[in-house]
Amino acid sequence: MKIDKNFVIKKALPVLGGALLGYAYYYFIGCYSGTCPITSNPYISTFYGALIAFILVLPTKKKSEQVEENK
Repeated sequence: MKIDKNFVIKKALPVLGGALLGYAYYYFIGCYSGTCPITSNPYISTFYGALIAFILVLPTKKKSEQVEENK
């Protein structure tokens, strides 16, 4: 099975980066009192960072489909 480098660069790396940013948010800004449900747990903040990045890299309509809709 061949790994598509284009897929990894455009889809997987942003999700990994989002997860790292989520953990960084927990580490540097997070809530240590335990009252903040997202930022007080490193696993949840990492998951939310990856989820937001995943949503941002989801495919949208192609340009050719948008041109056809405008006609």
